[in-house]
Formats: sequence, structure tokens, C-alpha cells
Amino acid sequence: MDLAEYDRMDAAEDRLWWYRALHANLADAWARCGAGDGPVLDAGCGTGGWLRRLAPLAPGRTRIGLDRVERAARRAREKADAPVIVGDVGALPFPDACFAAIFSADVLYHRDVEPRRALAEAFRCLVPGGVLLINVPAFDWLSSYHDRHVHGARRFTRGRLRTLLRESGFSPESVRYWNSLLFPLMVARRMRPGGAREGASDVGQLAGWLDASLGAACAVERAIGRLGVRWPAGGSVLAVARK
Repeated sequence: MDLAEYDRMDAAEDRLWWYRALHANLADAWARCGAGDGPVLDAGCGTGGWLRRLAPLAPGRTRIGLDRVERAARRAREKADAPVIVGDVGALPFPDACFAAIFSADVLYHRDVEPRRALAEAFRCLVPGGVLLINVPAFDWLSSYHDRHVHGARRFTRGRLRTLLRESGFSPESVRYWNSLLFPLMVARRMRPGGAREGASDVGQLAGWLDASLGAACAVERAIGRLGVRWPAGGSVLAVARK
């Protein structure tokens, strides 16, 4: 991404509803996945928001981050108090079978990432039985100005991601949509005249009441999801897959 976008992420990821919801969904998936003991990697960690959030969720584990941009990696080290390496998710600088779990949050859709290569590297670096937790934006037809600002090149359906994981050697255990209650609003915004072509990045400050309302909708959705409800569509796809 552009350096300015990393700066926006750094400023927003502790308070913006979107990051709170993403991290909460990752935390729920992590709690359910039953990863074995061992180090965990945040592959494409950005400025370190999730890597920091992971600390109390994975006590006693070594947490390692990786990002291709030194500026982001440096900030992630400071924020997460964890080692962060500058590197490429398509050529992970780690030995075979060294991680119990790998996270990939909104990485595979970037234009400089080749998804099959990145998944092959994640598979190589996981121990047998290791877990990949991956989030990606959904539906190519929802692509907008925001994707262009963050250099997004592709979006996924649940079926497309499941197939890609299987073809990369993984056994998908859960592949589901989320950000579903707000999905109609997202579609309306993208589909209005000029809505997919105009504007700046979506990462930024919102009015307090609006941020709280959007966050509350995501919290309600998570509560409903704990009852076993699976949504037919959503703004993102979250998968848990095992080597």
C-alpha cells in the first residue's frame, strides 16, 4: 500500500469499527480452532494492530509479524512488542514446519500478492495439523475507490476461497461470510451513481455515534453467529483451514 495508507491504518486500527470487528472475528475463530502449541505468525501484519491484540489471546506463545514495508514493520514492532520481519508473504523467510498457526488478514487480495504462492508458503511453514486463519474481502463486483487506494486487485466468494485452499493442500474447516448485517448498506453505497469510483480510502475518522452504531451491528452479528447462523453473503470471507 501507499505509505500514507499505512499511516491511516496505524492511526485508526485501535478505534475504527472495522478493525474492531475484524479483530473480534479473528479472535473468535482463534478461540475455536484449537491450534497446537508453538509460535504464531501474522503474515502481512501492517502496523501491528492484530499482532498486539493477539498477545493476551495466545499467552506464552512467540508472536512474529511480517510485512514487506519497513515503515509498517517498524511501527508494528513498537505497537505489538514483538519481532516483526520485513519480507514477502510469497517467499516467507522461515524454515519448514515452524509455526502452529498463521494469520493472513486482508492480504491475498493485494495486487503485489500471488494468492497460490502465498498459500503454498503458508502451507510449507505450518507444522502438520497447523492452522491458517485467513480473511479476505468479498465479491469482485464490490470493488471500489477504496480497493484502488489500498492496491486491492481481487475479491473472493466463499466457494472461490474454499476451492483455493483445497487446491493449496489445506483442509478447510470453516469458510463463512461476515459483515453481513451491514452488507445491504455496503451494496447501496457501492452501487449508487459514482459510488464505486469516487472518494478516498475508507480508513479514517467517523462521527462517534456512527462508529458506535456500525460497531454495535457487528457485535450483534457475532452474537447471532454464535447460535450457529451462517449468512448467505457479507462484505468479507473468514476461513479456518488446517494443514
